[in-house]
Amino acid sequence: MKKRKLAAALCGIMTFSVALTACGSNTNEAAKQGETKTADTKKDGKTLIVGRGGDSVGLDPITITDGESARVTENIMETLVKYKKENTEVIPGLAEKWDITTDGKKYTFYLRKGVTFHDGTPFNAEAVKFNFERWMDKSNPYHDKEGYEYYNDMFGGYKGDKDHVIASVDVKDEYTIVLTLNRPLAPLMQNLGMFPFAIASPDAVKKGTKEFNEKPVGTGPFKFEKWNRNDSIAIAKNPDYWQKGLPKLDKVIFKVIPDNSARLTALTSGEIDIMDGLNPDDAKPVKENKDLQLFIRPSMNAGWLGFNIEKKPLDNVKVRQAMGHAIDKQGMIEAFYSGFAQSATNPLPPSIWSHNDQIKDREYNLEKAKQLLAEAGYPNGFKVKFWAMPVPRPYIINGPKMAEAIQQDFKKIGIDAEIVSMDWATYLDKTRKGEQELYLLGWTGDNGDPDNFLNNHFNKNNIGGSNRSFYKDEKVTDLLVKAQSEVDVAKRTAIYNEVQQIIFDQAILIPLVHSTPPIAAKATVKGYVPHPKGNESLEEVDIE
Repeated sequence: MKKRKLAAALCGIMTFSVALTACGSNTNEAAKQGETKTADTKKDGKTLIVGRGGDSVGLDPITITDGESARVTENIMETLVKYKKENTEVIPGLAEKWDITTDGKKYTFYLRKGVTFHDGTPFNAEAVKFNFERWMDKSNPYHDKEGYEYYNDMFGGYKGDKDHVIASVDVKDEYTIVLTLNRPLAPLMQNLGMFPFAIASPDAVKKGTKEFNEKPVGTGPFKFEKWNRNDSIAIAKNPDYWQKGLPKLDKVIFKVIPDNSARLTALTSGEIDIMDGLNPDDAKPVKENKDLQLFIRPSMNAGWLGFNIEKKPLDNVKVRQAMGHAIDKQGMIEAFYSGFAQSATNPLPPSIWSHNDQIKDREYNLEKAKQLLAEAGYPNGFKVKFWAMPVPRPYIINGPKMAEAIQQDFKKIGIDAEIVSMDWATYLDKTRKGEQELYLLGWTGDNGDPDNFLNNHFNKNNIGGSNRSFYKDEKVTDLLVKAQSEVDVAKRTAIYNEVQQIIFDQAILIPLVHSTPPIAAKATVKGYVPHPKGNESLEEVDIE
């Protein structure tokens, strides 16, 4: 957010982690919830209490896209491949090795033996096939009927769709599974390491998808134990975990404390052990406190101002370009991020290969903005509804206050932006459906591949999913599909550079910031490594 020379813009609490609107409850329910809090956060053995700004939306990876849900499921369920703990390099997971044909259209995965799900059922090739069929087939009885956004975005739609990548999933033997593709998919291995593609227990899913969303069953280092909505989720050590000697902790509790300052107070008082959403201004005192330690999460994110380009006057490229010239990005960073961010030119972060650093950003220039508005036929500006993110995320640290700051910028060029607010779940649902005009949003990369940013948000086939701009450029979609099928990194880079230039020229959205969120923990927490994708598995974390 921007430092905005406006004092008013500094008001309000700044948080990085998701803060979801709590459901209402009567007095008795609230009392009962209060009675469980002490018990749920009581430390038995080695217990790590993680303070966070909001609750999970769900715990079935097929239904979720939010980070607060992923940070829990990633500790309960596992993927065929995973990433190194400090970056997105792919390493073995539930598959211990794999073969890929030279044409890039057949992948053979050799699965680990002796792995069991938390319910005691065996992990094998049939379990993997069950999960793929659930993901890709909309007629499957266990498919998410509301739509599986991540699968659609990463695999070209669903079974039967024109661009769907996977032709078949075949069991070769008990511990060998073969994926055959309709076309090469260069980021396939990166995709398979993402949290939405974790392998669920078939038996548990068959008992009911609603129940599974509340009580997931995987193969991970921790087992689901208890969920008190809007308060805490407890997961316990899996004594039968296939990685011997892990996890080091006996229990992890994810504790909801919506206010950043209150969360820091809980950390210093010993109520919690680690927290995200540290106010940037608090980073220095945390670093200077011998009882605490400061971590910085590597940046792999972008926050932006989005347009529904199907709605007038936002369908006019000069209007969008004008709005880009009207925003004081550096002011945002100085005011709201205290230096823990950099100005963004492209939606693709500089930390991801193929970032086009040859594109020069639009300068903050109100006269240029007014000129473009006049050329577009709006010399006196216009009115627009501006949707402000109701929850904090690493890239949009304070949606309401950031919206107010941008609102003041737009007022200077005659644009009257009326700020609209709603709860987070509704916000995400309505922006998917295209009800918004102007809105704030962003993305934290899941896998380190440019496809995860550019294809997700700008492929016309992902409208109704991550493409909330309702952008339907045939050339860009063709380029993105071509890049997916190209295995040569240099050629993929050239394609993505071209796509970024087109997106910038058309001002499909206005990138604002790339942030590096600070995290605070007790000095007694050992082995924690913040991952650039925004969440991490905690099996190697210990506490003294």
